[in-house]
Amino acid sequence: MPPLSPGLRLEQYTLNHPEEVLLVRALIAGQSDEVIIFRGFSSSLVRPTAFDPDVPVLPAEADIQSIDILKGPYSPAEPHYLQQGLSWTQMLALLEASGV
Repeated sequence: MPPLSPGLRLEQYTLNHPEEVLLVRALIAGQSDEVIIFRGFSSSLVRPTAFDPDVPVLPAEADIQSIDILKGPYSPAEPHYLQQGLSWTQMLALLEASGV
């Protein structure tokens, strides 16, 4: 079985931590995007999100720039940050500690 893509791993993390929201800043096909991930679902804040949940919002080739962890539910007007500006390497440590 192939390893999970970063986007699927992040979705799985939020299933294991339903009280947290991830705000991912990434370059996708050379364009900046912000993706919110909550309770196993991803949605772009910049581009239209496909209706089909099997279409990855964060493709495997995305270049993840930073990840913020917020307390859910996400409120853009009053975000409650738990951690900000995590690198992919830092997030990997959290994913591995969470068993994802």
